[in-house]
Amino acid sequence: MTNDPASPPPPTVAVLGAGSWGTALALHCARRGLVTRLWTRSREHFEAMAAAGANARYLPEFPFPDNLSVEHDLGRALAGAGFVILAIPSHGLRATLHLVDAALAGLGAAAPRPYYLVAAKGVEIDSLRTMADVVHETLPKEHAARMAVLGGPSFAAEVARGLPTAVVIASADQAAAAAIQQWMHGDGLRVYVTHDVVGVELGGAFKNVIALAAGVCDGAGLGQNARAALITRGLAEIGRLCIALGADPVTLSGLAGLGDLVLTCTGGLSRNRRVGLALGQGRALQEILDEMGMVAEGVNNTLSAHRLAQRERVEMPITQIMHAILYEGMSVRRAVAALMQRDVKPERD
Repeated sequence: MTNDPASPPPPTVAVLGAGSWGTALALHCARRGLVTRLWTRSREHFEAMAAAGANARYLPEFPFPDNLSVEHDLGRALAGAGFVILAIPSHGLRATLHLVDAALAGLGAAAPRPYYLVAAKGVEIDSLRTMADVVHETLPKEHAARMAVLGGPSFAAEVARGLPTAVVIASADQAAAAAIQQWMHGDGLRVYVTHDVVGVELGGAFKNVIALAAGVCDGAGLGQNARAALITRGLAEIGRLCIALGADPVTLSGLAGLGDLVLTCTGGLSRNRRVGLALGQGRALQEILDEMGMVAEGVNNTLSAHRLAQRERVEMPITQIMHAILYEGMSVRRAVAALMQRDVKPERD
């Protein structure tokens, strides 16, 4: 990779989380010429990846290059790392960061002070804290200050393949955003930056709820008119909640808002859309999740978004209906009727 002389030197990268997204980001960093370590908490998964030279569980068609290694020991993964990518699913990030804090303490004077990139998309169900909040609450202040978050339309398999993808990195620390942009930009990935951490985080989390609904719409055979209306009105209600929580409205028309929403609602690789499709076809939620064997963030995000909407007194009818389908046993037929029979109103308040 080529570097701006003013930017930090290429770091060793530690990617924490060896699911499909973490693996794709590790492959991309390695393709950029960065020495990369991919960490998994599971010893069985570590041993399988080390033996196969690939992540056979999630992205078996992509062999690891020589500059990408796998780790099970978190201290070894973090030692000397100048850039840490947090690709743990949102519900497990807090627990993993406590392990990171302990591992950094164990390294003592040798502990790095890296830049961090949060690649998880979600909001904690009970605390209603964003992933950036979780970083600030679990890592030392001097580490949390060097954090950015990642958003935008980016399926893991396409990033792993090096297909053209545009993402956005948000950080309150301009130096962190600029350094991470420099390190990750290229080899199929175009990287933009913004200061709007709240907008990038919440847009990325709440679009998963609408993607579930779009899948239900398609699975139930409701037609393309209905899908287009759902995506459009979904963006409107996501915007109301995000703005109430401090997001910049412009962010919602960009990669982390509209871009990610369209991809996740229509793309065949979307896990959330796949769950919705199966729900629309009449299958039970737990059966769908057991069969997938992967995390569909929208299931938890629906709970978080519903609770935040109630707390902020923001009207989110699609989210409310998805909450009823997932957690209250509402049928798709009743859900459609409930949405279509709502009181008439202007498109813009």
